[in-house]
Amino acid sequence: MKYIIILGDGMADEPILSLGNKTCLQAANIPNIDKIAALGRNGLLDTIPKGFAPGSEIANMSVLGYDVATVFEGRGSLEAASMGVTIEDGEMAMRCNLICIENGKIKNHSAGHISNEEAEELILFLQKELGNEIISFFPGVSYRHLLKMKNGNKHLKCTPPHDVTGTAFTEVLIQAETDEAKETANILNDLIFRSQALLDNHPVNLKRAAAGKDKANSIWPWSPGYKPAMKTLHETYKLNSGSVISAVDLIKGIGVYAGLKVINVPGATGLYDTNYEGKAQAAIDALRTDDFVYLHIEASDEAGHEGNVELKVKTIEYLDYRVVKPIFDEVSTWSEPVAIAILPDHPTPCVYKTHTKSPVPFIIYKPGEMADNVEVYDEFAAVNGSYGLLKGDEFMKELIL
Repeated sequence: MKYIIILGDGMADEPILSLGNKTCLQAANIPNIDKIAALGRNGLLDTIPKGFAPGSEIANMSVLGYDVATVFEGRGSLEAASMGVTIEDGEMAMRCNLICIENGKIKNHSAGHISNEEAEELILFLQKELGNEIISFFPGVSYRHLLKMKNGNKHLKCTPPHDVTGTAFTEVLIQAETDEAKETANILNDLIFRSQALLDNHPVNLKRAAAGKDKANSIWPWSPGYKPAMKTLHETYKLNSGSVISAVDLIKGIGVYAGLKVINVPGATGLYDTNYEGKAQAAIDALRTDDFVYLHIEASDEAGHEGNVELKVKTIEYLDYRVVKPIFDEVSTWSEPVAIAILPDHPTPCVYKTHTKSPVPFIIYKPGEMADNVEVYDEFAAVNGSYGLLKGDEFMKELIL
């Protein structure tokens, strides 16, 4: 049997008044996902271990069966793997957002979803102006970039910018958790202030402002860590080959450490305008030769962060008929059965515009296995699924073992 996980990042939600107290999943027209829910078995998955914040890095590693408390080393080191940046002994890596600050407050975490080309120009400019033998900047995708620091101490309290939009940035600067980390915190906070002085009047930002777009006028480093020690999925689950498909460096980096091949799809943006059909076809093509595919779609999470209910519903519907339908229709004709799992990594409720820790609904469909009594896919229907509530590596064990 082959296996595919289709992950709609952040698509779980809470009941929304404008939707008649339905969640986005309940309001969305998703006949193909509902069909798979009716054919398979359903349940809830707790993807956020106790003591961890509900970040995508934690949740996706949990979905893949990793003991986060043992192997997690921050988003930066994971994204570095996707970017081909080596983390050496004695080096610390951090996610480095380009964000928009307005009137001293964090307006958004994405600098208005800045383009790759604009962002690369700004990050390379910062490397030239602020980079040295200790600090290095590496351009990533849109607002998501990498900062690497030699001899940095990871024991820092860092606030993800998407959690604190509308907050004065000075209230959420980096804090040292130990005396040994104070120097690292001071260096990083100084970089934030120096980046603001350099970026505000950069030609890229002047052009963005003239066009009515948000400036990318500050860096925001967070999620520090060293190089992680993760077993591959082959070592844990005896999968001979696998691939990861995502527009997000974080997910691709997790895939690299998990021993998966990274498949880059042209036009994959991480937003509602991503190349859904291209991702679906890439997954189908990969399944012809691989045992396992991890297909990650970011769009619903970004809509949730924006608090855009209409857009979030639309992204879920896009996932249904532009991704799930073509994959299901194709693999259903194959002689070798393909197990299909569908789930989010965490909720991103539109009312909060950030991640929450609630368990997420999931489907596991294995051709030939008996279904449970759940007929549709959403946060409340899944409560009645035959899997109940799973935690830790139980989801991957149920799917593969």
